[in-house]
Amino acid sequence: MLYAIRGEDHPDSLEKRLASRPAHLERLKALQDAGRLVLAGPFPAIDSVDPGPAGFSGSLIVAEFESLEAARAWADADPYCAAGVYAKVDVRPFRKVFPA
Repeated sequence: MLYAIRGEDHPDSLEKRLASRPAHLERLKALQDAGRLVLAGPFPAIDSVDPGPAGFSGSLIVAEFESLEAARAWADADPYCAAGVYAKVDVRPFRKVFPA
């Protein structure tokens, strides 16, 4: 089943985000290589593809996991959690309708 993982950044966490980004991307690449990643990306803090020093307000990941518990465990082990980037992480079941 698919799960949506939404991380909400702590204010002023851009430096921590940038420092832990390679490890975060490595985990996403592993999901992609396994054919389990639907989409992933950050929410810019301002209306810009490159928000510069404004940074990001969080991230969204939609991926396939065996269960809600497995998705939560994966999310809890994210380098952004360990680095203190995320203030809050929400994991929910997700049903993809489009694109079909």
